[in-house]
Amino acid sequence: MGILLAVMLVLAEPRTLGNLVIDGVPDIPASVIERTAQYDNTRSASLFGWTPSGEVLISTRFGETSQVHRVAGPGADRRQLTFFAEPVASANFDPRGDGRSFLYTRDAGGAEAWQIFRQDLATGRSTLLTDGKSRNELGPWSHQVGRFAYSSTARNGKDFDLWVMDVGSPESARRVLDVEGQWNVLDWSPDDTKLLVRQSISISEARVFVLELANGKLTPVALPGTVENWAGAVFGADANELLAITDGGGEFSRLVTVNLTTGVRTEHTVDLPWDVSGFARSEDKRRLAFTVNEGGRSALYLADAARPSRYTRVEVPAGMVSELAFDAAGKRLALSLTTAQATSDIFVLEGKAGKLVRWTFSEVGGLDPASFVVPELVHYPSFDGLKVPAWVYRPKGRKEPSPVLIVIHGGPEGQTQDRFSSSIQYQVNELGITVIAPNVRGSTGYGRTWVGLDNGMKRQDSVADIGALLDWIAKQPDLDAGRVGVSGGSYGGFMVLASLVAYPDRLRCGIDSVGISNFVSFLENTESYRRDLRRVEYGDERNPEMRAFLDRISPLKNVERIEDPLFVVQGANDPRVPRSEAEQIVRSLRERNGTVWYLLANDEGHGFRKKFNRDYLSRATTVFLERYLVAPD
Repeated sequence: MGILLAVMLVLAEPRTLGNLVIDGVPDIPASVIERTAQYDNTRSASLFGWTPSGEVLISTRFGETSQVHRVAGPGADRRQLTFFAEPVASANFDPRGDGRSFLYTRDAGGAEAWQIFRQDLATGRSTLLTDGKSRNELGPWSHQVGRFAYSSTARNGKDFDLWVMDVGSPESARRVLDVEGQWNVLDWSPDDTKLLVRQSISISEARVFVLELANGKLTPVALPGTVENWAGAVFGADANELLAITDGGGEFSRLVTVNLTTGVRTEHTVDLPWDVSGFARSEDKRRLAFTVNEGGRSALYLADAARPSRYTRVEVPAGMVSELAFDAAGKRLALSLTTAQATSDIFVLEGKAGKLVRWTFSEVGGLDPASFVVPELVHYPSFDGLKVPAWVYRPKGRKEPSPVLIVIHGGPEGQTQDRFSSSIQYQVNELGITVIAPNVRGSTGYGRTWVGLDNGMKRQDSVADIGALLDWIAKQPDLDAGRVGVSGGSYGGFMVLASLVAYPDRLRCGIDSVGISNFVSFLENTESYRRDLRRVEYGDERNPEMRAFLDRISPLKNVERIEDPLFVVQGANDPRVPRSEAEQIVRSLRERNGTVWYLLANDEGHGFRKKFNRDYLSRATTVFLERYLVAPD
């Protein structure tokens, strides 16, 4: 008996595979590796912008990580420009430059301490422009060639001060505004004497200011005392006018113009009962394009920038449109487009007629895109009568009731949208699972009121939305209410743990990726530059009453109620939800002899971005679902 126990303990020891630490996860069968391979080898492309020569600059992956590529025209080769072990997060050319170099940002190990680099196209060599340790975010180029603005935590590691640099001389970098909190630069005035800057307070509040570079004077755009969310803004034809997206303290974000001299605002999209989610304006300030988030699907509009209220809808496939950018001449609009049956690719809208032309053709592992399932949008009633939107992916041709996987987005101020997901398509098509992705209260896209319905002491109401979904599932004849699992990442990971606590008899298993297990320890240990923003959403743990509430609802303090198998996934360098959140829930469950698989990636942060790690996670998830959800007993 002693020898057997010793052997079992040896087998239970964590093992490593590359940078992965695998703890409690069984060996992956060859059949799973073979079948997941096609889905794991889907590819996508997203837009960074245009090159001065009229090519598109994109992000796509041909090796381990997503890198910078350029594409000369429809169907042209994707020519790779960067070759790093770490993914490139953003990149752009100076629109008025000679096109000989570009800027990009990259971090190490998923820690999100992004550095700004300049890459010379002739030599392929990169030059580090920032300090190598702070977090830096690229801002816009000035009208003067070779100068750009950015935000950086270089001063104290916590606050995002605003900086200006001449790209050819890193030593020219100067701090133009010391701040507290999260700030970023939106635009330069036409004469380059002012910056338009944004301060983020919470998901529902952001402020915009005009910064005079000569004297550091900061002038707010909004009236004192108003609480609104400015999602973006640029200067108009001169520094006296803005074109912006703001909700004005109301339910939805509108496209507006603001006269900075008189304070008069003109709303341009009052007839659209959804959020304007983004816009682009041509360099000559004549053409305007913007997107509207219609409950998780995008609508695209074009307008004359001088008359934004007179807009025309452009027909695009049902899905999500993002990353709009006009070329230098203002005649072509590039964008990223994804649907449930098509991974993200680059399209270009050519001319005023608006002919949509596909420029990149990303592979889907040799699979037939027609086989991918298009979700149905349903609205189910919650405990208080509110209707919760949810996307339902049903297996085709299945005759018996299917198992169900509830997939909960992060944020919590996020939204599950109608876009391609290779993991969902695998689970539906190959495992016969019905996947349901709800946008519980607190999600974005449904108005200011909906976003705030889970704040502070109302946190458990979003968990109750999952309970209501379980009630809805039980009433569907094609769904097996006895086989329901739950999966989610970040805040969605907390929702997984909280659902396992609240509904242990109604769930079979859970997958928690980079999730919060204790709100108090999370708030105390998340990176300092994020802490105040998170306190607005979750509550301030320094307040004794709020601390007691957060303690009371945290899954770690209710771990004895978690009875179902759990798969915990974590990046070791996560600056948002530190690895301690994963390790304390794993340790506590194992002390109670719970069934826990744990996967730690030593070279990842808030989610897995490297293909080797993502492939292993895909395979391990398949084995977990086959064993604990799909299996009838």
